[in-house]
Amino acid sequence: MPLHYVAGDAVNPVGMGNKLLVHVCNGIGAWGRGFVLPLAQRFPETARRYKAWAAGEETTPFALGQVQFVEVLPGLIIVNLIGQHDIARKGQDLAQPPIRYEAIREGLKQVQSEAERIGASVHMPRIGAGLAGGDWAVIEAIINEELVGQGLDVTVYDLA
Repeated sequence: MPLHYVAGDAVNPVGMGNKLLVHVCNGIGAWGRGFVLPLAQRFPETARRYKAWAAGEETTPFALGQVQFVEVLPGLIIVNLIGQHDIARKGQDLAQPPIRYEAIREGLKQVQSEAERIGASVHMPRIGAGLAGGDWAVIEAIINEELVGQGLDVTVYDLA
């Protein structure tokens, strides 16, 4: 099963059945730029839960490679995946961008397990390739290994 690319907004994933909507978060508890803005506008619970997680109010450790599953509608679960260390700041020369590929891989392994458990498809924007500074070719290979290669239906959304 190939990785599917569609023009559209990942905040509104398409298709039938259970869906996991994955996006990449930073490991410092900052929420306020990029994909999280329209996500929190549509599903405010995602921001509230992420901030509670960062404050130590959740049982799962707030650390690179960890995920938080937030059910926002019946059959739609947002996955906050900590896949970047710190954040890119304006004017900052980054020798190493915030993306952490191994953390993306570890988080996607948990996504794979949950998707199989509930029979869900996986949806996402081009995770880690925006503000986190990642190389989409590298991230796409990880997605293919950890999700598509395990038989999961994965859709990537590109805004029109």
